[in-house]
Amino acid sequence: MISEGFQGVNGTTLALESQQEKAFPMVFPLGFGAFHVTRSPFKMSQPAFTATKMLTLGLTPGKLRGLQRLSNPNGTLTMVATDQNSSMIAMIKDSLKKKGENREPTFQEIVEAKIVLASTITRHSSAVLVDGYYGVWNSMVSLAVPRDVGLLVRVEKSGGQKSKLNAPLGEYEPGFSVGKVKRLGADAVKLLAQFEPTEGESAEHQLAFIQDVYEQCRKHDILLLLEPIAFPFGDEKKDSSSFLKRKAETVIESARQLSRWCDVYKAEFPGILGQENDTQLAANLKALNDASERPWVLLSAGVDFPDYKKQVEMAMHAGASGVLGGRAFWKEYFLQDGPAKQRAFAEGECADRVKQIDEIVRTKGTPWYKWYGLTLEQIHGLRAAEGWHFRYGEKFGAKGLAAGGEEWGY
Repeated sequence: MISEGFQGVNGTTLALESQQEKAFPMVFPLGFGAFHVTRSPFKMSQPAFTATKMLTLGLTPGKLRGLQRLSNPNGTLTMVATDQNSSMIAMIKDSLKKKGENREPTFQEIVEAKIVLASTITRHSSAVLVDGYYGVWNSMVSLAVPRDVGLLVRVEKSGGQKSKLNAPLGEYEPGFSVGKVKRLGADAVKLLAQFEPTEGESAEHQLAFIQDVYEQCRKHDILLLLEPIAFPFGDEKKDSSSFLKRKAETVIESARQLSRWCDVYKAEFPGILGQENDTQLAANLKALNDASERPWVLLSAGVDFPDYKKQVEMAMHAGASGVLGGRAFWKEYFLQDGPAKQRAFAEGECADRVKQIDEIVRTKGTPWYKWYGLTLEQIHGLRAAEGWHFRYGEKFGAKGLAAGGEEWGY
């Protein structure tokens, strides 16, 4: 076994094993083989690393820069989301109905809500997630997203096709692609892919979709954040006992199967507050942390803020590196009467909620580099080999893309 050991979280020693031991989907150039982060039964002295260390973790130049842009200075991630188009449209429609306007919101009404939220809840966040259709260009051109806040862009279509058992079959947002997200200057791609390991047709389709996005992100050297979501299928509803009974295991098993196909993993809370005791929830979170092969963050799923705050505290204790939450921060925004009160709510309550979560994340979250067993001191000492730029973004040994070389981009 080819193994390079280094100290991990809580004294755990991590090692990078060769392909003969564990399969890891990122195949690196220069004959690296495939690598997988795993626990080693023995400890080794701290080696002197080069920039190749990051390559073995899948953190190529573009991905590493993206991860840095999304992170707090200490390596944790306090990210907020405004990309929930379907939910936001439904909320705006309900608010209009209360005013006696029974109609769909206009494009401009949706855009303005997204701009207000993006310009306020980012005051205490390290990054913001926006959608491609309403959010990204409008947030950029209005300078709503602060210059020091990282930017993720959603690449999947809302809704879409269904399997014979009414399970989701994901697809790209029409008119959008990983290459377009990279060209926009965004720091990361976000892919939501609903996943149920026990529903074969949908699971197979979703895995292929995830792998395609993963390879596109590798080609364009941009960070990928993956968000699998459990779902009811067949005759089930969201409150069906059969769905609720398996949901925690689905969340954990999805991490086990899918987290290798991304750079940051976004997970649901594996359990239900008030229905399972804290001991069981903590055990579920530990199982999720053990299953994930990447630094992971907790989503909010639209729960009320007090519940989300408790979930975040428990997740950070279990090993999470941060959050990517949306509706728990801002869903009451649309209940406010008029634009002035909506903005006041966003600047006050919404921003304060993010500030509270940011404090928890910064003080209790596991920095992404510590999750990999690295220290900032080690990272600051990394250096690339001379001539690295000849090997980056071009087929090894080729004279370059202009001469017909194939792009592979380490």
